[in-house]
Amino acid sequence: MRSKFWSIAGASAAALLVVVAWSGRGDAASAQAASSAPGAPGTPFFGQVGGAGGLGATPLARKARLQELKQNFELVDQTYCNYASGTRYPDASRPVSEHPDQIYPNEPVTDAHAMRTGGNGTDPAVLIQTSQSRVFMASGEAAAFSVRAVDTSGTPLPLVITRAVAQGMTFNGGRPTTQIAIPFADDGKGADAVVGDGAFGAILAPAQTGLAAFNGTIRTEVRYTVGGKSGFVLFDVIYTPELPAVWTGPVREAVEDGSLVYYLKADVRVAGRYIVHGRVDDAKGKPFALATFNDTLASGPVEVKLVVFGKLMRDQEAALPLTLRDVDGFLLKENTDPDRALMPRLEGKVFAGKAHPLKAFSDAEWQSEERTRHLEEFSKDVALAQGAISQFDPTLPVPKSACLN
Repeated sequence: MRSKFWSIAGASAAALLVVVAWSGRGDAASAQAASSAPGAPGTPFFGQVGGAGGLGATPLARKARLQELKQNFELVDQTYCNYASGTRYPDASRPVSEHPDQIYPNEPVTDAHAMRTGGNGTDPAVLIQTSQSRVFMASGEAAAFSVRAVDTSGTPLPLVITRAVAQGMTFNGGRPTTQIAIPFADDGKGADAVVGDGAFGAILAPAQTGLAAFNGTIRTEVRYTVGGKSGFVLFDVIYTPELPAVWTGPVREAVEDGSLVYYLKADVRVAGRYIVHGRVDDAKGKPFALATFNDTLASGPVEVKLVVFGKLMRDQEAALPLTLRDVDGFLLKENTDPDRALMPRLEGKVFAGKAHPLKAFSDAEWQSEERTRHLEEFSKDVALAQGAISQFDPTLPVPKSACLN
């Protein structure tokens, strides 16, 4: 089974990796990385002109040294360019292409594998196709499962469900939870779309069972037979019975500081850090941006702010108006499992915006104290690398940065 997890990344993974490797102005890990590289930022990074490859060196040694200096320049210049490009938009408003697993969060999770016959045994002649509607479940939500058997050519095989039970997973000697029978059927009702097609469906609704108060992973174990052989399938969902916050009102839209902003009303029952994601499609229905809220919320009525950054719209020439869809959020919990308590998800279209002119939004890059500080330090490294080449051979033209004016 595959899980759909969101992950909060920095502005650019590649840029941040280079920050650690080459900034040389931070913690011990940065210093150690820099010491293992050709040098650290500043004069020691480039060595002394009169050293190996200096004026008294052989032509071969001087050629090797010049090549090293040019490679050092390319590296620090690439560092600057990668960081500048990766941080031109804020973390809260990114191209959705950077998070392909987040584009359609409510699509079923599907899988296909050889029939598992117990232990590590499999039967490659029988392929088991499964699907489940969701992995994370908020209080009151349900998950739909399906199981189907086919041969190597894709022809359905007769399948008989012999046992299907759901139980909360406990660890470290925890008391076992109640087992709940989950009826699977191929009758065209409930979770089963087509009667008699060989696909058996079932629905798990913890709130309506003895697992209503369970907080954690609920495993559904399905035992079946195909052609007289026994096999099994496991479905896992992560269920949180508490509702830390609920959505309470209509969405409103605004243009602020050159960006498009959505305000979503919520009633917070448990104060803490909340993470909310909203997907934004352009007027052609093309997934365009992932807007993220990541901040603390106090108890009571609040507004959650989701931003679509102006320059992101301008750079990608977004077709307006935009549509906000598939919003999900949760309260982040530390030092516990599960690490979140989910809000009810808002599936499908949540808000259709106005047809603002694209020029109404700013083309300016995102700025912050941290970004400015990093860019200043990286530009110094570029200047040092240029200076080292000029010092080594004043007759050579100063190499130009790919992105730094």
